Amino acid sequence: MTGPRRRTWVSNALCLGALGWLYGGELVDALRVRTEEVSALTSSPSVVRAGVVLGLSAVGLGVGLWGLLRQRPEGFKGYRLLPILLVGALFLDLVLSEGRSPLDAPAQAVVALREFQEAARKHVTPEAVPLDARVLQPLVAALGTPPYRERGVQVTAYALQVRRDCEGPARDASGARPGTLLYCVSQDGKQAWVTLVGLPAEVRWGTPAVFTIGGEPRFSLVRAGSPEENGAEPAIELELPEADSGGEATSPSP
Repeated sequence: MTGPRRRTWVSNALCLGALGWLYGGELVDALRVRTEEVSALTSSPSVVRAGVVLGLSAVGLGVGLWGLLRQRPEGFKGYRLLPILLVGALFLDLVLSEGRSPLDAPAQAVVALREFQEAARKHVTPEAVPLDARVLQPLVAALGTPPYRERGVQVTAYALQVRRDCEGPARDASGARPGTLLYCVSQDGKQAWVTLVGLPAEVRWGTPAVFTIGGEPRFSLVRAGSPEENGAEPAIELELPEADSGGEATSPSP
């Protein structure tokens, strides 16, 4: 008996590395999300699933090493356990991912800003942007679920905080929970900058902060005017800027 071929134990080593990287990382995330104040995760990692896969990986490794030490031949079924486990785990992940948004947390945050901007434009007047909570709250409620978690618990709905006499988009998130839209109205009431409390696009864990890209607030702008005039302006772009773009915030063109 000569033991397995080289390609067999190399493929097993690669499968073991992939399982450790994927599900070891998921286990770390699943444990960390419970302790971090804010997490930018679109789905909750499962301790049970990651633990089961890692446990089965250890079993597969043990059986494979036993076969290798015993010089079991190429046809030994123990050499197939890790590849089968990797394929099965990935297939299960694919099934469980059905119905989830393909967008990550920063992209979902940009979409929320854009949708709120488009909805708010329908309620502007030639003299002022909307300020009545009875008008703004339904727009916020229609945005769905924010892509953030607090101590592992999903933030269930967006909230709204109106600030007056602003000179630009809010940079201070003090006292606001993740998923809060900061609606900052200018002193003359003719425009409002909308930012979102969450995390900077570059991080997944931390304390509540204004959503930024490259250190600059990502915001949308609502201006006074007729709904038809506002509808002709481009909405906030969905695409995230490249890392070397200087992190400029995207706002509608004048």
